[in-house]
Amino acid sequence: VQLQASGGGLVQAGGSLRLSCAASGRTFTSYTMGWFRQAPGKEREFVAAISRGGTIAEYTDSVKGRFTISRDNAKNTVWLQMNSLKPEDTAIYYCAADEGRRTYPSLSSLEYDYWGQGPLVTVSS
Repeated sequence: VQLQASGGGLVQAGGSLRLSCAASGRTFTSYTMGWFRQAPGKEREFVAAISRGGTIAEYTDSVKGRFTISRDNAKNTVWLQMNSLKPEDTAIYYCAADEGRRTYPSLSSLEYDYWGQGPLVTVSS
């Protein structure tokens, strides 16, 4: 599967952005989808993930209540709606696909098999 992410940009603290990730190739419903991010000088970290059917979502604690992950399997697309953005959310964001057919989305980057090029999100204070 090929992943194409978009939607990054520069936003002031408290603002919102929506990231999109379009998938092509194999059947989209075969994949758990996740978002990860990597800030300058830091390791890549888990942000959010959603199950193949879209009924189960997981979030890292720092984004709970602010970010929402969703998917439309008919459109082969997953989104990350980011509200109340903070400067510490500044990072390159990556979408990823896990073909492991798990019931619950994995929070580990090691479980994800395919990665898209990340959009840069910059949040100014």
